[in-house]
Amino acid sequence: MYIAMNRFRVTPGQEAEFETVWRTRESYLSDMGGFVAFHLLRGASHEDHTLYSSHTVWETKADFEAWTKSDAFRKAHARAGNTRPLPIAGHPQFEGFEVVLEELRRPGVAA
Repeated sequence: MYIAMNRFRVTPGQEAEFETVWRTRESYLSDMGGFVAFHLLRGASHEDHTLYSSHTVWETKADFEAWTKSDAFRKAHARAGNTRPLPIAGHPQFEGFEVVLEELRRPGVAA
């Protein structure tokens, strides 16, 4: 598995607007081979920003790379910043990870 993450530093007081942009977007991710899951993560708030991360899980790194070269990727990102700029400080910081170990809850164990 491969995890692709982008970290965002969101301007204080703009968190709801940032989350709305993500909730109302057209992502096209579920149309892609190898796509497993997407998460938008909210982290700690600081004086100058709130940390967020978008987190996609792919079956392989090659599946993620195919997404970044696809028409679906271009369509999903065509609006980025066009309707209104994201309330973020600087550019997102990309981080990619190969999964080397995974542990899942055993069937029958309560959540």
